Amino acid sequence: MSRPTEIDQGAIRHLYVHLPFCVHRCGYCDFVTAVGRQDEHGAYAGALLAELERERWRLASAVETVFVGGGTPTFTEPDALRRVLAALPETSELAIEANPETVTPALAALLHEHGVTRVSLGAQSFRPRLLEVLERVAGPDDVRRAAHTLRNAGFDNISLDLVYGIPGQSAADLDADLADALALEPEHLSCYELEAKPGTRFTHAHGEELASQEEAMESYAERVVETLTDAGYRWYETANFCRPDSGRELRAQHNLAIWRGADYLGVGVGAVSTLGGERRRNLPSVGRYTAALGAGEDPPREVERLDAETREVERLMLGLRLDEPLAVDADGRADVLDRDALARLVERGLVERPDGGVRLTPRGRLLGGAVTAELLA
Repeated sequence: MSRPTEIDQGAIRHLYVHLPFCVHRCGYCDFVTAVGRQDEHGAYAGALLAELERERWRLASAVETVFVGGGTPTFTEPDALRRVLAALPETSELAIEANPETVTPALAALLHEHGVTRVSLGAQSFRPRLLEVLERVAGPDDVRRAAHTLRNAGFDNISLDLVYGIPGQSAADLDADLADALALEPEHLSCYELEAKPGTRFTHAHGEELASQEEAMESYAERVVETLTDAGYRWYETANFCRPDSGRELRAQHNLAIWRGADYLGVGVGAVSTLGGERRRNLPSVGRYTAALGAGEDPPREVERLDAETREVERLMLGLRLDEPLAVDADGRADVLDRDALARLVERGLVERPDGGVRLTPRGRLLGGAVTAELLA
């Protein structure tokens, strides 16, 4: 196994772990997933742990965050999931994604026993007809039951995922979804505009309706921000909100590190790593992944070289999603900002420059990508 000299041993403080298995593939999903295949979960866990051992030299002695995503990590067979969680490095934040229908008292106890500190629960909506459009397995009562089960197991950091812009969703539906989510008093909420990727079943079935409601999305985003900030949540990233808590940090620490441009290691089929001047993507075939690691080889992957300008563009694109100022004038950074555009956007009230940094104003954040694109033109 080669070790690139540009990444020092023990330099990486953030780890992503991909468990791809799901009970069902939703029509809008374009993540690397594998439906069912319970007979392969154990072998996959073994392959993933083999990759982790091959790459462990990259990890710092004090890993700051570990995120277990998928797929539906909590659909993984309990013995396989237990093996993976037991092998993960100690960390201050161990987060995992969960679908509500997989959350049982036994599953919650397993997660708590193995040090999981944060659970991201995929609610998406509380309206049964909208969940049907999304092809979700869990119903509203499953979401509520899962949240209460996690609370009973001792979890005090729960995030709920919601989507808006679902075909057939009205403003009243969105208001009701937000109210139902707030009633569960989650520490964190992620609220995403539904994005149906080209080639998915969802785009084929609902593409025209999605296109027709694009103009409504800005008003829906404003509705989300207003409702959640009025409820006392901090709008700290374009789609993410957390409760203020003077005693602890409730922002999603793993995602926050990546939005700030930190390097991270990803293991598992389809997992991405950003390691200094390169980005690696493990290829999406579970069979090829398991076979390669079983033969003592690295998994098949693509490698992309990243120059300083590309890294700086990515840092700005991600960092401008946050509510904190972004440093732009430090020595050694590529200057990728359009300074004339920056001045225009400041004058228009879409960008501000606290302490010489750059931050989008609330209005600029709602416009988001358009403002960032102008800054980086």
